[in-house]
Amino acid sequence: MKAHSIISTLVAVAALVGCNQASRGKDKTKATSATACADYSARVCKEAGEQSTTCTTIKSASELLAPEACATALTKVDFTLKKLGEQGKKCDELIAKLCTDIGDSTQTCEMVKSQAKTFAPDRCALMIEHYDEVLADLKKQEEKNKPLSAEKATALAQGAVPAFGPADAKVTIVEFSDFQCPYCSRAAEATHKVKEKYGDKVRFVFRQFPLSFHKDAHTAAEASLAANAQGKFWEFHDKLFANQQKLDRASLEGYAKELGLNVDKFKKSLDSKEYVAAVDGELKMGEDVAVQGTPTMFLNGARIADPTNFEAISSQIDEALKKGG
Repeated sequence: MKAHSIISTLVAVAALVGCNQASRGKDKTKATSATACADYSARVCKEAGEQSTTCTTIKSASELLAPEACATALTKVDFTLKKLGEQGKKCDELIAKLCTDIGDSTQTCEMVKSQAKTFAPDRCALMIEHYDEVLADLKKQEEKNKPLSAEKATALAQGAVPAFGPADAKVTIVEFSDFQCPYCSRAAEATHKVKEKYGDKVRFVFRQFPLSFHKDAHTAAEASLAANAQGKFWEFHDKLFANQQKLDRASLEGYAKELGLNVDKFKKSLDSKEYVAAVDGELKMGEDVAVQGTPTMFLNGARIADPTNFEAISSQIDEALKKGG
């Protein structure tokens, strides 16, 4: 039963309630719960999943119904839950098949388990119909999620690039970032927390990955390297992320002045395109390790699942430190 079918059933129950009320008398409405609609929605959403389309639709429909209708529907909620359980079998089947073929212990399997629970049953059924295509795409995703080779991981961390922490730290994190990307500003906050909590236990390397549709990102990346040449990268990094809506050339020069850089030297670097090749080189480096968006972080060569979440990053750091790097 699709979400709109469940709503149709709910509306039909409401119509029966009206007939019953007429024949039984108004005094029976006193037993109606003022929270019946919320209770009904909560029961359905617990079964269907809080993020599912069914849950969203049921909540919207419940807001339009009289409490009496919801109260009667609540007495029949086991029927709805049974139907939802039957529908959910399609998604359970999809999850089981994909995890068997990709690998139960893979990161992609965990992603499938998490995401498929939010799908409408008809979407799971459609994915089963096109199973070979779905599986092929997810295998590509899993290949991308595999840890980098030791050689590639080492290459990412080498060179005269902005970084903090000792070169021989047991944990090395490499981030590919874009100064105009709003998610990257959240990753920047997480980066500061990493530095505060772990100190010299972690080496953190910053790589440029300005996305083509962010018109000021490439110049901002060049400007950050010009600031790095004057020993002010992290101060400039923080200034750019705090002012993501103002990354035009004039603003960049203003930030350089505020931070005490040699502005003439800074401007000359931008005018001569001194750091264009360096930024483009890091873009190529990111593409070679399947960076498709920002922020992307690697911890000892393993991709960090949520680089904007300090708790998630911290958990992976702790695990790596426990294993000895």
